[in-house]
Amino acid sequence: MPQIANIDENAVLQAKQQLGIVGAAPALTEAVARAMRVAPIDLSVLITGESGSGKEFFPKIIHRYSARKHAKYIAVNCGAIPEGTIDSELFGHEKGAFTGALASRKGYFEEADGGTIFLDEVAELPLTTQARLLRVLESGEFIKVGSSQVQRTNIRVVAATNVDMVRAVAEGRFREDLYYRLSTVQITIPPLRERGSDIVLLARKFAADFAERYRMPAITLSDGARALLQRYRWPGNVRQLKNVVEQAALFEAGSELSAEAMSRYLPAGSAVMSPAVTASDTHSYEREREMLLGMIMRLQADLRDLRDRVDTTSPADPPLRRRAAEAAPCDDFVEVAPEPARLPVKVDEVAHIDLSVPPTASLNDTERHAIVNALERNLGRRKAAAAELGISERTLYRKIKEYGLE
Repeated sequence: MPQIANIDENAVLQAKQQLGIVGAAPALTEAVARAMRVAPIDLSVLITGESGSGKEFFPKIIHRYSARKHAKYIAVNCGAIPEGTIDSELFGHEKGAFTGALASRKGYFEEADGGTIFLDEVAELPLTTQARLLRVLESGEFIKVGSSQVQRTNIRVVAATNVDMVRAVAEGRFREDLYYRLSTVQITIPPLRERGSDIVLLARKFAADFAERYRMPAITLSDGARALLQRYRWPGNVRQLKNVVEQAALFEAGSELSAEAMSRYLPAGSAVMSPAVTASDTHSYEREREMLLGMIMRLQADLRDLRDRVDTTSPADPPLRRRAAEAAPCDDFVEVAPEPARLPVKVDEVAHIDLSVPPTASLNDTERHAIVNALERNLGRRKAAAAELGISERTLYRKIKEYGLE
């Protein structure tokens, strides 16, 4: 029977180096050690944490330090697979099971037999698929779509989510029995804002990696810039920090960034926090909703400023001025890039701004139109639209479904 190994500091450090995990925060170190301790014991593991906090590293730790390390490791993003095809992707299908099923196909559970399967965004699974997954966890049995033959698989399941699972169970969005089967062992990944000096270490790494990849002089951070990074809330966690640092590395190559220079790459009007943040300050969709509303209000103010500038422009092109004037009666949104990479907005672009939202629209209406406009500007690319709106891609998927924008 496998034994739970004693994990010392050197073993944890070695695991971090092998997988490229940067940071020495106690909560992060404890999460890594916990993953290494549970790895030899063939139990299901649920990894929780905010979007962008680095949950994807921990299934790899569990697989690498388990007896299954020489078998297959398959990672599946459950939120990225359409509901109509997810059963086929996970469990496979027989020829003719549905339109387009021209041949039999193995699913991930069959392909990874003997190994480990990582189910990211597991809370997004439909209830019918949750029932199938529960059967695999309880008995190792599954049935392909379009088949009546029971098959068996020997697999370890590691799942991850940024959703409050207790709340999802209470609301009937996730099966309670499946939740308890998945969370035999639970590992919580700390958000970036609770990792203290790790923020600066990560920023330096991202700056150095960017400079090396594109052969540009690296940026350095002043004391003020480092303090600002540590005081910012980082709702997008490590993923957002990387985005901010890479923008600064591009436009400020070779410079030492002051706090003022670094602040230009943080979202406009973003609040900083006290370095001491309690563990109870957890992620919520209400916070993202407030962020979205704040962004909308800032963009409305930018548009008012833009109209003022248009009104003072030389009337060299009356048709363009008429089109801009037609846009003036109502506040709406215009895409504005962060300074100093701010691009000038042409007068004729003002005429194409969606002006369908009245100033007195409800929060839901305003939020819906902001999402529609972002999707249109990004040609339907949801990842880009989510980045523009300053919310997670998962939140954008949920909002699209909530407002019937599929």
